[in-house]
Amino acid sequence: MDDQNKNLILATALSFLVILVWFVLFPPPEPEQPLVSETADLTAPAGGEASVPQTVDDLAATGTSTEPEAPTGTDAPRVPIETDRLTGSISLLGGRIDDLSLKDYKVSLDEGADIVRMLTPVGQAGAYYALYGWAPGGGLSSDAVPGPNTIWSVADGETLTPDTPLTLQWTNDSGLTFSRQIAVDDDYMFTVTQSVTNTGSKTVNIAPYSVLARHGLPEGSTNIWIVHEGAVQFAQGEYLETDWDDFSSFAERDTEAGRQARWAGFTDHYWQTILVAPDGIDTRVETFYDANRDIYQTTSQQQTQSIAPGQDVSITSQVFAGAKEWEAIRAYEQTGIETFIDSIDWGWFFFLTKPIFWLLHEINKIIGNMGWAIICLTLIIKAVLFPLAYKSYVSMAKMKELQPQMEALKEKAGDDRQKLQQGMMELYKKERVNPAAGCLPILLQIPIFFSLYKVIFVTIELRHAPWFGPFQDLSAPDPTSIINLWGLLPFAGPEPGSIMALLFIGILPLLLGISMWLQQKLNPAPTDPTQQMIFAWMPWVFMFMLGSFASGLVVYWIANNVITFTQQYMIMRSQGYKPDLLGNIKSGFKKRSATDGK
Repeated sequence: MDDQNKNLILATALSFLVILVWFVLFPPPEPEQPLVSETADLTAPAGGEASVPQTVDDLAATGTSTEPEAPTGTDAPRVPIETDRLTGSISLLGGRIDDLSLKDYKVSLDEGADIVRMLTPVGQAGAYYALYGWAPGGGLSSDAVPGPNTIWSVADGETLTPDTPLTLQWTNDSGLTFSRQIAVDDDYMFTVTQSVTNTGSKTVNIAPYSVLARHGLPEGSTNIWIVHEGAVQFAQGEYLETDWDDFSSFAERDTEAGRQARWAGFTDHYWQTILVAPDGIDTRVETFYDANRDIYQTTSQQQTQSIAPGQDVSITSQVFAGAKEWEAIRAYEQTGIETFIDSIDWGWFFFLTKPIFWLLHEINKIIGNMGWAIICLTLIIKAVLFPLAYKSYVSMAKMKELQPQMEALKEKAGDDRQKLQQGMMELYKKERVNPAAGCLPILLQIPIFFSLYKVIFVTIELRHAPWFGPFQDLSAPDPTSIINLWGLLPFAGPEPGSIMALLFIGILPLLLGISMWLQQKLNPAPTDPTQQMIFAWMPWVFMFMLGSFASGLVVYWIANNVITFTQQYMIMRSQGYKPDLLGNIKSGFKKRSATDGK
């Protein structure tokens, strides 16, 4: 077997092995489910301490209500939230931001599907909400500060919109007036300004805090390595991730071990809720899981404020609750929220996934179609790699020219492999040929392929992104099937992701196999039987392996094969070699017929 074929088979085997391992470790995602889960209602224990609450139940115990029994999260008075992108309401019970849905996103492509719900009140399945408050200190009782069971009054605003903020107010019996102004922008950021005015006769010490609480995990959680779901935070100059099953337990937590954080919260596949601390103010964040109540919680606490009689204090923080859109999150980062773009899981190849997504996003802004944008991205990537591909194909052409001399060296060396290797190295050096050059274009495609897979799977811009015809979600597998002639017959094909869908492949995997097969036919079939077998099966194995991958990734691979075919054909012609494509195809069928005849 000559070195050219050895290198080609080595590169092919490596590509096959890496993709096989990837397919086993990172199977296609399950069908997406709504963001809800079953859990018990919140109940408050008797009593409570005058300190920063450590669980949601402790929070309920520190508050004060104007009624003997506070209403639940579902029947408390509410103020509507209405923007171009959000709809929901704020509960006057604790002033909670606990009811929020995203107008731009639906849970599925089915007709009449519900819009995605981000936050849910206590009392409903999958309660998920943000709380704000003040922790009393210096002898101040818990009754002197508003808590999650406090019923606030509306001082200003009937509906929370980008143009009309909402102001809530509550006054205790000791001369402290608490105000909370909540504003929302055109995207997903809420700005919460907490104020305290001391009209009493004593200095008070209180510390502002904010809490994210989630009852149970969301249904449809992917729970695979390709995308992080759980807690995220940027603390002490370091970005940190914690999977749901790695949370510190409530019973074993270290209350003094909280980190100074700029932002922290919870992230799902496509959605996240993040507490953003006031800029320039020390903020300690603690994240833990209370297994007894099945509550995940992140608490953000600012430094204690000392308020003398006649003084007032205001603290402004933010909470992001919405889709992980690159453009929106980048805009928030540019306004001062450091490394906020890293709340999107870019993975180990972030140095490739970030620029690849940026380029894809910019192309899509021009074209307006993600399918064609992926094809244009492929053209750009191939253009950037063309100088390397050119050198590779030229090197392969020179290797063909050296075949007679290499055969002579083999005959001269006989069974002395060391002498043969030494002679070949001298020949390569003399003719300035790099036998490994043919592998480089294939090897470089591997990290690019993985990075693009990450981009397509993780970024919300590819979720439900249509191309044309039946391809209405480029983040999902090809929905067509040979069973219904790829949509021409009036009945549905197998469920995407099922074994039947894998066996009865769609049109895109079929085109992938054909494009790989045609690319092989630019060269005559190798004479070695083992090589012949590998090359004969490789396109069709890849066809079935990639059939259940995201259709956007298969579009990229098809485009890559077509462009590579064109480049290789042109380079071969420029080197004086005219590929006999039709002859190689006929030769392959003749050899197969001859083998069948025997």
